[in-house]
Amino acid sequence: MRKRARVIYNPTSGREALKKDLIDILAVFEQAGYETSAYATTPAPNSARDEATRVARAGFELIVAAGGDGTINQVVNGIAGLPHRPKMAIIPAGTTNDYARALHIPREDPLAAAKVVLKEQTVNMDIGQAGDQYFINIAGGGLLTELTYDVPSNLKSIFGYLAYLAKGAELLPQIKPIEMDLTYDGGHFRGKASMFLLALTNSIGGFEKIVPDAALDDGKFTMIIVKTASLPELLRLMGLVLNGGKHINDPHIIYVKTSKVVARPVEDRMMINLDGEYGGDAPMKFRNLRQHIEMYANLDAIPDSAVTMESPEMLEAEQKFVKQVEELPADPATDSTDAAAKK
Repeated sequence: MRKRARVIYNPTSGREALKKDLIDILAVFEQAGYETSAYATTPAPNSARDEATRVARAGFELIVAAGGDGTINQVVNGIAGLPHRPKMAIIPAGTTNDYARALHIPREDPLAAAKVVLKEQTVNMDIGQAGDQYFINIAGGGLLTELTYDVPSNLKSIFGYLAYLAKGAELLPQIKPIEMDLTYDGGHFRGKASMFLLALTNSIGGFEKIVPDAALDDGKFTMIIVKTASLPELLRLMGLVLNGGKHINDPHIIYVKTSKVVARPVEDRMMINLDGEYGGDAPMKFRNLRQHIEMYANLDAIPDSAVTMESPEMLEAEQKFVKQVEELPADPATDSTDAAAKK
C-alpha cells in the first residue's frame, strides 16, 4: 500500500502563488512516493488543526503545511497530542516564515520548497507545550509581547516590532516593565522585565541572531528575559542583535537554556504570546517536548551545531540506562567500607 500525504494549504497566503503551483507541488510529493491530496483551509476557526488531526488519525504518513507560520502552528497543534504523529513538511507562503528560515527551506519559491522532500533529510524537531496548546517557534509574556496583538500580521514578532515602536511615539507611555515570577531549570527570576521569550529556533521575526546558539532538537528552550523597558535601551539591544548576537552578554538580558518554565504574574495581568498569537494568561507552565515531530528539512544548509542528530531510539536507550543505574542495589563491599568509615 502506498504512503499517503495531505497538503494542507492556506489559499490566502503568498499572493496566490501556492494555488498557481499546486499541481506541480502535488507531483513532487508523488515523485517522493506519497499518494498526495490537498485541502484548502477555510475561515472557520482551527480549520488546519482539525484537518491535520483527521488525516493523522486516518493513518496518513505525511502532512504538508503550506502557508505562513500560523498554518504550521495549527497543523502541529492538530497532531502533537496524538500517539501517531505523521512526518511533516512545510511550504512557506507567509510574511516572515521564521520556521522555514530555521530549516533552510526556500521561502520565495513554493515548488523549490516542496522539492526539499526529495532530499530525504529530516530533523526530529523540538516543540513547546503551554498548558494544552503547542507552539513551534516562540512563547513569551510581558507588555512588549502584548503590543503585537494590535499590529499588522507582518509585524507580529516581538523584536521585529521594535522598529515599528520607533515610529510610533504615541506608544512610548505604554512601555513599562511588569513584575514577573519565572522558575526554570536550576534558577528563578522575580523582578521587573518588559518581556520574557522562550525560543525553539534561531529565527524570530526574520532575525537570525536573537538566539545565535539555537539547537533544534536538544530538548531545551532558549529563555531570554529583557529587564529594561527604556526605548533607547531596547533599540540599543536591537543593535546588538544585528551586530552578531552580542546582546546575550548584556547586563539587561538574562539568557539561559531550560527544558521547562513556570511563569506567574505578581500583580499585573500577564498575557501569554504563542507564535505571535494570544495564548491565554499566566500562570502557565511551559515544557519542551524533545524531538517530538519529524520534519523534512534542508540538512545540508543547517549548521551542525543546530542539530544533535541523536535518534529517538538512542535517547530512549539512554534514559533506560540511567534509570537502571539508579535502581541498581548498592554494592555490599561499598556499604561495608562506608560503614567502617563512619565508625
